[in-house]
Amino acid sequence: MNYLTHLECPKCGKIFSANVVQTTCTEDKKPLLARYDLERAAAAVKPEMIARRSPDMWRYREFLPVCDDLHIVSLGEGFSPLLRVDHLASALGFENLWLKDESQLPTGSFKARGLSMAVSRALELGIKRVAIPSAGNAGAALAAYAARAGIEAYVFMPQDAPDANKTEVQIFGARGYLVNGLITDCAAMVREGMGPMNWFDMSTFKEPYRVEGKKTMGFEVAEQFGWELPDVIIYPTGGGTGLVGMWKAFQELQQIGWIEKRMPRMVCVQAEGCAPIVKAFRENKAEAEAWNEASTVAAGIRVPAVLADFLILRILRESNGAAVAVSDSELLECIQLLGRSEGVFASPEGAATVAALRRLEGAGLIEKSERIVLFNTGSGLKYTDQFDVQLPTADRSLWESGANCG
Repeated sequence: MNYLTHLECPKCGKIFSANVVQTTCTEDKKPLLARYDLERAAAAVKPEMIARRSPDMWRYREFLPVCDDLHIVSLGEGFSPLLRVDHLASALGFENLWLKDESQLPTGSFKARGLSMAVSRALELGIKRVAIPSAGNAGAALAAYAARAGIEAYVFMPQDAPDANKTEVQIFGARGYLVNGLITDCAAMVREGMGPMNWFDMSTFKEPYRVEGKKTMGFEVAEQFGWELPDVIIYPTGGGTGLVGMWKAFQELQQIGWIEKRMPRMVCVQAEGCAPIVKAFRENKAEAEAWNEASTVAAGIRVPAVLADFLILRILRESNGAAVAVSDSELLECIQLLGRSEGVFASPEGAATVAALRRLEGAGLIEKSERIVLFNTGSGLKYTDQFDVQLPTADRSLWESGANCG
């Protein structure tokens, strides 16, 4: 049974029906959030019941917006491993460090959660054609789920999007196009085409349901810690659906009494070459200005303008969290640090959280004894075109010269 009741603008409080196609608030153009009858949902399901369900994000079915299970479009997304990373912790001097590894999800990134949910609701609401601007991974995920749903998909990516994402879009049968510019330029193309092409805009926070898929990361962290929450969550932030979604999950879990009142400090990580949220946080502003000339190798967080900026900044302050910018050289170094210490090939965005951890510790903003969760949001295999790997050719001189291979 579904407990979705309505959609709400978190800025002005205006209420909208969840039974028809919606985009943003008609009053202020801000994102809409799904609301539920949480009391009835909590009466219908208990944590011990959830523990017996399939290990995917749909185990939290009562707190998700799809009304009819027949409309669920799934590739098995969700319930990614929460890894204790003791070797990395030892190298950095921490005692209780964890990594939530989203690289193992379908299409290799956390985008699978949001696009599975958005496509499922699109199918349920009768949408036949969708379009998305993407730095790469969201476009790949939309292409995959649209193919599974039988929905026509258009993907607009910057020219320098990772080659793997371009290939995925083509393999999954979506119509992919490259744009000379950033994701904001891709978004402009999607907006311009809405009239003549009659497609639905799947942009971040331009529809209400991608964030509900990302919300499941918060449910999982709570469940994987025995319905407790960590002290700190460090999260790479572009459009912000993951951070907003997790905070929404924690608030809902608090309301139904499944977790205690203590909330984690949320830390937003961006790249120095594109850090609109970090700048606004440091300047104590309620909204962020668009970032000029955005540049970083971490394509997923190269987002110059953020529609949910006010929500992200509100969450950082409500949680007594922080916003940290790291350099490309730092995050690239941390890809190898994480790989060599834990066997995880992180995306540049995921590795940025390791770099941020070091900065937080250096600034005295984090305790080494705290329980800390880093998020790796995607697979480094999507970004291999950024690495110049040269391996030597094998020959017998390796052991003939007396090299110790043992």
